[in-house]
Amino acid sequence: MDVFLARQPIFDRNLRVYAYELLFRSGLENYFNHPDRDQASSKVIADSFLLFDLQSLTGGKKAFVNVTKDVLLKEYAMLLPKELVVVEILETVEADPGVMASCANLKAHGFPLALDDFVYKENNKALIDLADIIKVDVLESGIEGSREIKNRIARPGLKFLAEKVETQEVFEQAMAMGYDLFPGYFFSKPVIVSKKDVPPYKLHFLRMLQEIHRPEVDYRRLEEIIKQDVSMSYKLIRYINSPFFGIPSEIHSIQQALMLLGEREIKKWVTLIAVASMSEDKPMELVMHAVVRAGFCEALAGISHASDKKSDMFLMGLFSLIDAMMDRPLAELLKEMPINPEVKSALVGETNTYRDIFEIAIRYEKGDWVGFSERCSRQRVAEDEVPAAYMRAIAWAREGLGATTA
Repeated sequence: MDVFLARQPIFDRNLRVYAYELLFRSGLENYFNHPDRDQASSKVIADSFLLFDLQSLTGGKKAFVNVTKDVLLKEYAMLLPKELVVVEILETVEADPGVMASCANLKAHGFPLALDDFVYKENNKALIDLADIIKVDVLESGIEGSREIKNRIARPGLKFLAEKVETQEVFEQAMAMGYDLFPGYFFSKPVIVSKKDVPPYKLHFLRMLQEIHRPEVDYRRLEEIIKQDVSMSYKLIRYINSPFFGIPSEIHSIQQALMLLGEREIKKWVTLIAVASMSEDKPMELVMHAVVRAGFCEALAGISHASDKKSDMFLMGLFSLIDAMMDRPLAELLKEMPINPEVKSALVGETNTYRDIFEIAIRYEKGDWVGFSERCSRQRVAEDEVPAAYMRAIAWAREGLGATTA
């Protein structure tokens, strides 16, 4: 059975990744029928963890995993690695004796517990006492309601997670209320201030991107661009000599490295370095998100009828977040970039093949499985090949970003 999994980051107050929320599609309605759908779905969710390398998926961070009452009572969660998992109890689970016994057993074995979509009720006080994390929907509860919940049940060691944080404004409000954790992609949206100056170092890397993505790239010019930046030269040599390539003898020159990588791969690598450098004042997850999306769009092109457009798909994914890196409007930045006009059109919302591939990636990231299936059908993308493409993109991003740090 094919298992679909996406992830969304959860940040601490310093915008460091604390954990990832994992989103599943079990394939239940597509692959088999079962008389007890809740039991079947729960079993699929639990078993799916045995198919993925959580360490690679989360980079060693914890994974929030939704569990139903069925999973709790049958103790499927005990199969998961306690060092990498936060067991997230759904809001539909009531604190009856069986549930409380299962939760107490998980706690005794070292599993942190989170309560999902929390609303205070007298009959869930026992679960609150066992919980390590309380998740509050700040949009549903409102600012005052969210503050009241926190003030009412706060105790030492209990963390509060503000759900539905999708803008900088909501993030700041939740911070002011004393919330500890924040999921959502608010960090990937630009904070645009009128007539804001762009720092010189960002302009430097933006010009580098403009240069290397011209239709006809001068190989010698590429070499000169890299040689002009000592840090970039060092990182390239480090990258080409990494175990990822498995080259038997060490490479010591920029020219050799370029020849081995080829124009397409070196353009990707220089772009990766430039994007990472432009985002030094942003959360590291923004860069990771952009690079994973770039690799994912490229991989999706490879399993669609647009396989000849992989390079453009890579750039589309990467540049989809450049506005957040530069804090300038996306349309304004795209005017300055010498990339395929169809990519520019797709990024500003116009419908074309590129936009369809982009939508497949976006909907997969968000766990919008209905929209994902519709777009896959339109572009003749085999759904069962997408999870592996997503995992490859994550692995490539971790390897590539490892080469951007000294």
